[in-house]
Amino acid sequence: MKRRFALLAALVLALGAIGGGVAAASGGGGGDSDSGETDVPISGAELGPASDAALAHLGEGKVTDTEVGDEESYYEVEVTLNDGSEVDVQLNRDFSVVGTEAEKPGEPDDDDKSGNGNAG
Repeated sequence: MKRRFALLAALVLALGAIGGGVAAASGGGGGDSDSGETDVPISGAELGPASDAALAHLGEGKVTDTEVGDEESYYEVEVTLNDGSEVDVQLNRDFSVVGTEAEKPGEPDDDDKSGNGNAG
C-alpha cells in the first residue's frame, strides 16, 4: 500500500511539473507576480470559438487578451470596445457566456498593479 501511494504521489508531482513547464513554454506571461500565478492564454482550436462567442455577446469590439482557467470561469476573453473601454467576458467550457465585467475607466487591470493605465 505504501509503495502504491508513493508511486501515485510521484506521478502527481511529475504531472504538475510537466504542466508548469508547458505553461511557461507557451508564453503564458502576464500573471500576478505577487501570488505566483501565471495567466495562460487561450490557444489552438479553442481560441476561435471563445473569441467569436465574446464578440457575438457584446456585438462589437476587438479581442485584446484571453485566459484559460480564470478565477471566475473556464475561459476569459478581454474585449476592447469601439469607445476604448474594456469588458471581460467569462465563458464556460462550451463557450457559453456566464458573465461579463466592464473595467472602469482609469482602473488598472490585473496585469497593471501600478495604476498608471499601462499594462505590462
